[in-house]
Amino acid sequence: MSEWSAGMMKAASSSHKLPTIPQNEEQHEPNNRPLHLKDKHSFSEREKKLIGDGKVIQKVKGHSKLEALFEHPLYNLPRPELREDDWLLRVKANEHARDAGSDEEEREEPNNGDSQWQSSSQEGGYDRVTWTSDAETHPPWLRFHLGISRWELYNRKDPDLAQLTHYLATQRILGAVQKTGGTQLKLLMSFPNYGQALLKPMKQSRDAETDVNLFYFSDFERHNAEIAAFHLDRLLGFNRIPPVVGRLINVTTEIREITTDHRLSRTFFTSPAGNVCFYGQCEYYCSSEHPVCGQPHALEVSLAAMLPDLTLAARRSWRSPWRRSYSRTKLAQWEKDPAYCDTVKQTPPYNHGTRLVDLIDMAVLDFLMSNMDRHHYETFEKFGNETFLLHLDNGRAFGRHSRDEPSILAPLQQCCRIRRSTFLRLSLLSLPGFRLSDVMRDSLLQDPLAGVSPLLSESHLSALERRLATVLQVVQSCRHQHEDVIYDDLVGYDEDHDRWTG
Repeated sequence: MSEWSAGMMKAASSSHKLPTIPQNEEQHEPNNRPLHLKDKHSFSEREKKLIGDGKVIQKVKGHSKLEALFEHPLYNLPRPELREDDWLLRVKANEHARDAGSDEEEREEPNNGDSQWQSSSQEGGYDRVTWTSDAETHPPWLRFHLGISRWELYNRKDPDLAQLTHYLATQRILGAVQKTGGTQLKLLMSFPNYGQALLKPMKQSRDAETDVNLFYFSDFERHNAEIAAFHLDRLLGFNRIPPVVGRLINVTTEIREITTDHRLSRTFFTSPAGNVCFYGQCEYYCSSEHPVCGQPHALEVSLAAMLPDLTLAARRSWRSPWRRSYSRTKLAQWEKDPAYCDTVKQTPPYNHGTRLVDLIDMAVLDFLMSNMDRHHYETFEKFGNETFLLHLDNGRAFGRHSRDEPSILAPLQQCCRIRRSTFLRLSLLSLPGFRLSDVMRDSLLQDPLAGVSPLLSESHLSALERRLATVLQVVQSCRHQHEDVIYDDLVGYDEDHDRWTG
């Protein structure tokens, strides 16, 4: 029994309960069916029209389910026009930069009115580069940074996204140092043109399930979980996780021989099996008993695109109202109080705007991938409270496929509130014409490591289907008991359906 379940049994009974979730895969079969559009009270006529009952497959005959999904109107909704202050970063012309009083930019020679950054040497392996305000001169990581807006981290249709993932997967590595902070080992990797990525190494086999005796805060982080989380976040239409790719690196030539981090370099050794290993220094699992090892030199890793430097784009960290206690014996307040959401709704920034449904989006993502470790989240300070949540640090997801953790859905179950667009996309992904497991499988095949072996086992893909059915059951249970469940972020989009669906 989960901590949250135990707390709920001791507390006063709730007016709406989570569906009972059986805890072995054989028992899950009855709940694995898609939620049919014909189910009584499940969908309004407007919702049925928007979802389309999977008929879009017929319109894009010959496409994969993944391609068909991204062709669907729910993934091509009209976007609000972006104003100047809706972009996180902008490139300024020299005259504007000088007006702002930047001494460093004052010294730069003008180049037809463009901003210009030059690398005057190739010291340390960095290429000679000249970047101007012309986007074609920008390396992929800079294009990614300049594409961040108030409403999403990236535009799924932006061709620069494919260039960025290719860059992460193929560019030569110039430097590797251990990233400070956090509880487990991760490295900061440097590329030509001043790009950087966050590396998380493979520490256990992909099919290894989390030990049932481990608490969530003692679990290993998984490189493939970071990769799969990026793909799942994109499939849900959120676009709130920085792009992540898998890569095979050489532990010796791409870390040990180039690192300038003496603390890291001291932890390398050759195992009795002849594999090159290291363990770094961190709070958990950084010891010779928990090494990261190549075979003998090759190591699977995930590489995540770095966000803009905090000096350029400050971020604010928020403690999640549904943060776990991180104690082996104590329960958090939300685990003991079934009316906890009433308090949250009265507390800024959850008392107005979209912050509450943003948090519930994140809870849905976490439940689908069984991530219990969401203690904080971040936003870009520039945008205040009117912006999206960054879904960072997903290494403890996809630990178990044989068990679900209903407590992760507590924000949805206790608040009975969800975005209309999120609910409709989840419903679409439950239909046979799309199926979350199928499009997830197709999406993961795009990752370079998919050629080594599947990034998620079929058991994990089946678990996604099972958990998706649970989320939809919770929403429908809420709708039976409450009127104000759906936060309608699609107002006006379906009044003239033929106009905006094309």
